[in-house]
Amino acid sequence: MNYSASDYGIPESYRHWRGDKAEDYIGPFFYYMDGEHPRTAFKVQEHNCNAHQSVHGGVLMAFADYTLCLGANGGSSESVATVSCNNEFIFPAYEGDLVLGEAETLRRGKSIVFVRCALKVKDRVILTGSGVIKRIQSRT
Repeated sequence: MNYSASDYGIPESYRHWRGDKAEDYIGPFFYYMDGEHPRTAFKVQEHNCNAHQSVHGGVLMAFADYTLCLGANGGSSESVATVSCNNEFIFPAYEGDLVLGEAETLRRGKSIVFVRCALKVKDRVILTGSGVIKRIQSRT
């Protein structure tokens, strides 16, 4: 399914990454490339919240992983897989919040990419994360 960013109150410069059913079920998530750096967006909905009425940590970790993987593949169609993903929760987010992500690639090797990200609501960082992402080589 193709989702429109504007349907979720997200600027139209963001686009939907097609092909990941889990991310669509949780999100949907959106992105655009700012040069080599991905910018991601996610509108918090009721089904993303826990019993405390804040976004479930697993949802934020999935969105951080999405952001890290876009950093690793540069927004291209290159297949990547997460080797490790570390997250620090700083502040909660709530239903209706627009969560924005930014990723920075620290080192890109032939098969491994080291990336870090920050997720924010307005100007407040709510999560920082880092990851080791495997570049999947074609078998041809």
